[in-house]
Amino acid sequence: MFQPDYAGQGVAQTSPFALYGMGAYIDARFTRWVQIEAEGRWLHWHEYAGINENTYLIGPRIPIHTFYGFTPYGKVLVGWASGSFLSGRATAVAYGGGVDYQLSPRFTLRAIDFEYQQYHVSPTIWPYGGSIGLSYKVF
Repeated sequence: MFQPDYAGQGVAQTSPFALYGMGAYIDARFTRWVQIEAEGRWLHWHEYAGINENTYLIGPRIPIHTFYGFTPYGKVLVGWASGSFLSGRATAVAYGGGVDYQLSPRFTLRAIDFEYQQYHVSPTIWPYGGSIGLSYKVF
């Protein structure tokens, strides 16, 4: 669920509807402190005035500490955004964090993930939102 920070007429403003959609993410862990996250998000449900968003982002993910299976983390991702209100692509930066919970050696519940994004367009748009999910460890 995301607040697109755009409601039409070329002005950055709070939309009366939140956007819903699907997403996918990949976390690559090289060491305890060196991790990378890549994600894609396609928000096309519950549109207001035909406004939708897509984001494709990648960047560092920093786990804070694991206790009782819970791992809070922070992240800064960079990539691009597209949407019905953008002409082409816009550079996007996302500042976020969340909490993962280890269900088993292979399954992890992404209990909450929150992002505050910045689209480099004129006027600057600041969408924000959260998601939940489940991941499967391949390697």
